[in-house]
Amino acid sequence: MSDRLLARCPAKVNLSLKVLGRRPDGYHELETVFQAIDLWDEVEAAPSSTLALSCDDSALPADSSNLVLRAAQRLRESSAAREVGAALRLRKRIPVGGGLGGGSSDAAGTLLLLAHLWGLPASRADLEALAGDLGADVRFFFHGGRALGRGRGDLVEPLPPLDPFPILLGCPPFSISTERTYRSLASRLTLPSAGVSLGPLSAHKWRGENDFRLAGNDLERVVFPQHPELEAFRNGLIEEGARGALLSGSGSTVFGVFAEEATLGKARRVLGARFADWRLISTRAVQGAAHVVGRDGGSAAGRTGE
Repeated sequence: MSDRLLARCPAKVNLSLKVLGRRPDGYHELETVFQAIDLWDEVEAAPSSTLALSCDDSALPADSSNLVLRAAQRLRESSAAREVGAALRLRKRIPVGGGLGGGSSDAAGTLLLLAHLWGLPASRADLEALAGDLGADVRFFFHGGRALGRGRGDLVEPLPPLDPFPILLGCPPFSISTERTYRSLASRLTLPSAGVSLGPLSAHKWRGENDFRLAGNDLERVVFPQHPELEAFRNGLIEEGARGALLSGSGSTVFGVFAEEATLGKARRVLGARFADWRLISTRAVQGAAHVVGRDGGSAAGRTGE
């Protein structure tokens, strides 16, 4: 159909993640550095009298538990467009349950997409305000690039970009429940600091050979004892020349940052043989955010881009 529109939705990794404590609302206070990467889901929308979702990944539910449909329903309920609909199709490329933010990115892309499709007078700030009900890190995907996340991760401050450094993702054949991980962490908040330093990352000083080794992820202290193969893959990345390697978010994806594509390629071959049932993905840091693509293939202009 000629009036279809498409949203492209990037994945992310967490270059650093600190858990500062438990909040009165039951969530955890975080400081994290998000980085968008060159791995994209796509959400397509066409006008319809109903609101429905289909997905090319049969393992992912296409009901109201899916953040794409929840975002669409949230936008419709909050606007004058309560009687409109859309036929939504989700093309998944970002592994599910891997700590790469695919669902949150899809939600941000859906809000942008449907505001455009339905002709709503919604600014990007308006859509960000809706995003808080959908997930803590949804707001990051309106900004993309590199950003500092505070609070639950929903207070987002854009940071200066880094070079588009190569990244190798290691995605094991299982996912990890974020809720269960934080529940396990709740009784261990008196653990000593993991040595995470956001200073070099936030101040745009991540340049030296060993700077990345100052970063870390407090959730590794909970996840690695439960899944030692993740720690083994992390150690393998370092052994094969990664400048640093971390669990992304609450996992299950482990990623390594490399200085050169050639070193990454060798690491992928070696670790691919050792972890034969894992999915390994070569990617890179990007400045992109969730965005709507026009029918001519370019980014769609409009009020949602303000």
